[in-house]
Amino acid sequence: MAKTILVVDDSASLRQVVNIALSSAGYEVIEACDGVDALRKLDGRKIHLIISDVNMPNMDGITLVKEVKLKAEYKFTPIIMLTTESQEEKKAQGQAAGARAWVVKPFQPAQMLAAVAKLIPA
Repeated sequence: MAKTILVVDDSASLRQVVNIALSSAGYEVIEACDGVDALRKLDGRKIHLIISDVNMPNMDGITLVKEVKLKAEYKFTPIIMLTTESQEEKKAQGQAAGARAWVVKPFQPAQMLAAVAKLIPA
């Protein structure tokens, strides 16, 4: 059975690029446009990994990570931050919140898929 990944980004075109890369690698993808939308989609189904942007309207990625970690059924779900932010301070905030990896945009799909494979082995 395919592993399910939730992709959270306010950019529809970026979600599409990530979706194509993940789908072609055999993953099932659910998309959300911001943190609020992402939390709505965490409805009890098994999510193997979350990939989230940091800077989004309504709820940013770091707040989303904190909220996800409060949900018992998703507390141990690994989260990759996919963002233009490369400052160490932001990375530290993300790690403190519970993010497991940090991929900086623009990115190569292979780079992202390698990070995904490390966090959810087949």
